[in-house]
Amino acid sequence: MTSVKEFRVEVEPSAGELGRGAFRFTDDYSVFDWGKMPDEIPEKGESLCAMGAFNFELLESEGVPTHYRGVVPGDADEAVPLDDVDAAPREMAIDLTQVPDLPHDGRDYDYDAYHDQAGENYLVPLEIVFRNRVPVGSSLRGRTEPADHDLGFEEWPDEAVDLDEPVVEFSTKYEESDRYLSREEADRIAGAADIEDLEATAREVNRIVTERAAEADMTHEDGKIECLYFEGEIRVADVVGTLDENRFSYDGQQLSKEVIRQYHKRTQPEWVDAVDAAKERAKEEDVADWRPLCEVQPESLDDDVIQVARDIYAAGANAYVGRELFDAPPIEDAVAAAREL
Repeated sequence: MTSVKEFRVEVEPSAGELGRGAFRFTDDYSVFDWGKMPDEIPEKGESLCAMGAFNFELLESEGVPTHYRGVVPGDADEAVPLDDVDAAPREMAIDLTQVPDLPHDGRDYDYDAYHDQAGENYLVPLEIVFRNRVPVGSSLRGRTEPADHDLGFEEWPDEAVDLDEPVVEFSTKYEESDRYLSREEADRIAGAADIEDLEATAREVNRIVTERAAEADMTHEDGKIECLYFEGEIRVADVVGTLDENRFSYDGQQLSKEVIRQYHKRTQPEWVDAVDAAKERAKEEDVADWRPLCEVQPESLDDDVIQVARDIYAAGANAYVGRELFDAPPIEDAVAAAREL
């Protein structure tokens, strides 16, 4: 619904077999679940593809199963490892699982019907979220108390909190307005996939991405994964550890899509408020899609802001991957420019 990736199917999956296909990463961006925004960010797609491929190969080397098959350079037909390409790729080859329809009546979603179609080969309709840091303004502060996470204080402090152990949560994947779930509800929605295994996979992904970020002098604050379930095995799906899926910072400055989110909050507050109002109205009216209820449209970004955003993605990918895949300023300069927004 809000994806910035194009999806190609080469071989359809079936009940007993994975299919084959590819993601093609566009330069579109989305904030606040809006979907495609008015502008594009040059080379954003290649940066996401490069970071995602790097992380998938890192996960596979650590024994974490994934749906990744390689990157597809230029007009080539065959997938290759990221190290085999000279220029940043835009396309990633993947194994495909089944994604059944999720029927709903208003905001009441029928997950039993989803799993009746899914069998033993399906995309788990959850996002598994992990948090290493709880910044000021995090939704976690409004939804939970520190005691819920065995933290050593009764109330959330005014400053950001770095966690000794990551907090793992589950949220919906295919509902028009995603919502966080109790563990019991997440277990039901996951179907045959074991909730303990999903959490363990998320924690392992978080560990690997956090350690790699530290090697690049970046701080990994939070992120999420999606998983497929195939004949008893959980595999990491979608894309992992990019500046869209995860929040990274460098020298205390955000180095992720969060920079653009916060810029919109400062410069287009009427639109951000209208988005919040539309989501609340949709809940009250039991309507699944809140976007037609939004009374304000987002405006285009200035060219200099788009350039800063482009440099964040390109410099961040260079630093994380450890290669000069992009003609970009040093990460220190990209961060300094982001601070000025």
